[in-house]
Amino acid sequence: MSSFVLTEVRKGFYLDSVALMRLSRSIAERPGVAEAGLMMGTPANRQILANAGLLTEAAPATQGNDLIVSVRADSEAVARDALAAALAELDKPRTSAAGAQAWNPRSLRGALKAMPDANLALISVPGDFAAAEARKALRRGLNVMIFSDNVPVEQEVALKQEGRALGRLVMGPDCGTAIIGGVPLAFANRVRRGDIGVVGASGTGMQEVTSLISEAGGGISEAIGVGGRDLSAPVGGISTLMAIDALDADPATRRIVLVSKPPHPEVARAILARVGESAKRFTICFLGGSATELPPNATFAPTLRDAAEDALGGKAIAAGFEPPAKPAGAGRVVGLFSGGTLCAEAQLILLAAGRSVVSNAPVPGAGRSNEQGATDRIVDLGADEFTRGRPHPMIDPTVRDEELRKALADPGVAVVLADCIIGFGANADPAGHLAAVVAASTGAPLVVASVTGTEGDPQVRSQQIAILERAGVIVAPSNAHAAELALSLCRA
Repeated sequence: MSSFVLTEVRKGFYLDSVALMRLSRSIAERPGVAEAGLMMGTPANRQILANAGLLTEAAPATQGNDLIVSVRADSEAVARDALAAALAELDKPRTSAAGAQAWNPRSLRGALKAMPDANLALISVPGDFAAAEARKALRRGLNVMIFSDNVPVEQEVALKQEGRALGRLVMGPDCGTAIIGGVPLAFANRVRRGDIGVVGASGTGMQEVTSLISEAGGGISEAIGVGGRDLSAPVGGISTLMAIDALDADPATRRIVLVSKPPHPEVARAILARVGESAKRFTICFLGGSATELPPNATFAPTLRDAAEDALGGKAIAAGFEPPAKPAGAGRVVGLFSGGTLCAEAQLILLAAGRSVVSNAPVPGAGRSNEQGATDRIVDLGADEFTRGRPHPMIDPTVRDEELRKALADPGVAVVLADCIIGFGANADPAGHLAAVVAASTGAPLVVASVTGTEGDPQVRSQQIAILERAGVIVAPSNAHAAELALSLCRA
């Protein structure tokens, strides 16, 4: 069937990427629409849209602050209707949660004039402009959270060095999760307030740890994201060290949890040396790392669940959980994850059990099999190969559908592992979508999942669990529990 592509450009019209992803998904769900894309008009984004068949050679020229709205549909009439719907949505007055028209300052200067006591700016603009906006915020006395990605590492280093000199924290770039003063920012969860501080170079890792702590009765003082490159050699852990300083000086924080994939060795030594100077207890969860050379006041946690339990003083997460007795039989495990850190954690658990694992996002230093010898397959659905030109699976769960249907129909697969991440910024009903695909399958594999989130989240964790269980999905208390359960079911 032929398709028709229609594109319109809004000059000087900016919306953050999460809002654009949500609108893209909603337009793509219209009957007859094959795909929809709303992206800022940077060269990189134009290439992404072109690769997805959403941008023709006749498309108007754009600059980085222009918005491209593009639709590919079965017919011209359907494309025009869908484009009109997207533009109408963009033109709607934005309202606050209370129903009043939202306040939308046109500049940082205007925002500060209205909120002179503000001390944090959240930057969510195309990567080409993020560093400049962050620098403006720093020089106006603000700490900065940079949600934007595609910021060159050289600019990240310069920003963090300037922030350190000014005594202001730079969280990010590509910082997708934080809880500051009890307020969830970007992709985060509503958790109890308490005395456990978290510093993380991993968004979904922080979500899992903070949610498990909260659901077990503990509470979070602050959860500070630092961006995925902060613990690399070029950046040197600048923001992590500053976040540790801040939490160490905070009388409301009793214990501090560090969450990341393994840092560069020299950076790890600097981080652990700083940890050793503190009078507070630390939990170190460097996924794929080791417990060697820890200072006396620190405990190593090999999984996110272990990190939550250690932070809670040894209290077990879901101590009463009883896994099902029915075995899955011999076969492979296929894990389909929307959270990159949850994907990494599952890999490590399978590898530690002696399984042969192949992944599109292998954990550095953890080892992996080659394709021919692979038994289990673990997939990070948030990787570029799945999200180029479409929303992240935490926003659009349909990204998982094709891989899930293949796994459920494969007689060599014994267990399918899946994560379900809820909270602010996430899909309104990820469990409902996952359950619908599972219920429609006639395949034999067992499906094991976990739900990252809390009862306070808009989706409500217990309700998401109930939806999955009604579809026959086995729901484990944590992502680590789910991976371990998949192993036990295959061995039985």
